[in-house]
Formats: sequence, structure tokens, C-alpha cells
Amino acid sequence: MKKLIIALVAATSFAACNNAPDADKAATGEKQEVKTAEGSSYNVDTTTSKVGWVGTKVGGSHEGFFKLKDGSLAVKDGVLTGGSFTINIASLENTDLPAEEKGKLVGHLQSPDFLDIAKFPTAKFEITGITAADSASLKDAVLKDANHIIQGNLTLKDSTKNVTFPAKISVTDTEVSAVANFNIDRAAWGIVYDKDTNPKNWVISNIVNIKLDIKAKK
Repeated sequence: MKKLIIALVAATSFAACNNAPDADKAATGEKQEVKTAEGSSYNVDTTTSKVGWVGTKVGGSHEGFFKLKDGSLAVKDGVLTGGSFTINIASLENTDLPAEEKGKLVGHLQSPDFLDIAKFPTAKFEITGITAADSASLKDAVLKDANHIIQGNLTLKDSTKNVTFPAKISVTDTEVSAVANFNIDRAAWGIVYDKDTNPKNWVISNIVNIKLDIKAKK
């Protein structure tokens, strides 16, 4: 009976907190080879670029963003060919709570319970593939005006996984912009609160929403 009650509570909690924002679901696979990008280099503008996040739980959600530490994108003949950027995980910000509650949440997310910024102050994304999208590849896309499919190695903590998602990319002679909005399963990178079997972890959704807003200048 006790096991049945626990299972029912877990199932109910998961259903209640699995309300991540409507976004593209990033396909996740094993780490891929990063090829040398060809073309001119555009430096990521760390003052305007950011990586947004939304986490959900039973009864609500919280959101914020990370700043970027550095990065560069490569362009050849007006087409993005590759690149990478480093996310400053230690810069984690929350944007929906008052100061006192914000401090508690940020401190908890930065602790070993989740991101463990003392050991892992940065994360990294490295492009492994870029494909111009067509109607077939975008038939299930949520992102409006997406025009490419991006593949890349995302390193969080000490784990690297390859993710695939739609993106809207714009290239000019002086600037590159890339926008994407997708959901990932944090557990794929081993980011869990204590253990999966701990009831505390049941009230927090594994699904995390990521919003990329990257700008790079030549």
C-alpha cells in the first residue's frame, strides 16, 4: 500500500509540474565531432546576447537568464558555417521574484543540488551541424520564422550531449543573429535534485525551457 501511495503521488506531481512553455523539443543524442568552421569570424556580443531559462514546478514556474562569457560564429558566403559560445553559469539571474525570494532561488540553483557553480562555473555550446530548413523539417516547429536546423554539443557540468533544434538565423555583412526556443530534459545531463527517487525531485519538472538570443559582430 505504501508503495502504491508513493507511486500515485509521484504520478500526480509529475503531471502537475510538467507544464513547460510551449516550445520546440530538442532531440538529444550522444556527443558529435565538432568540425572546423570555415569563413570569417564574428565575435559574440556578450553585452546583448543571453540564454534565457524557464523551470517549472508544482504550482508555478520561475524564469531568468544567463550571460555569455565569450564566443564566435563563422560565416562563409553569407551562410553560417559553425561556431561556439561559452555560457557564464555563475551569472544566473532570476527575473520573476522579489529580491529576498530571488536570492534563495538563485542560491539553491547555483548549489551542488543543481548547477554546482563552484565546480562548473561555465557551460558550452559547439555547433556540429547547420542545415537550411524546409517545410518538411519544420512541419512540427513551434518557433515562428525558423529557417535552419541547428545541431550542437551542449556541455553542462561534466556531461556533453548533442542537441538538435530549429532556429531563426540572420546574417549580414556586419552581424549574425540566432534565436531559438526549445525544451530539454535536465536529467540527460545528470542535473537532478539529490536523486530521482527523492520525493523532493518529483515536484520539479525535468523539462527546462531554453531561449537563445545570440548576436555576433564582425
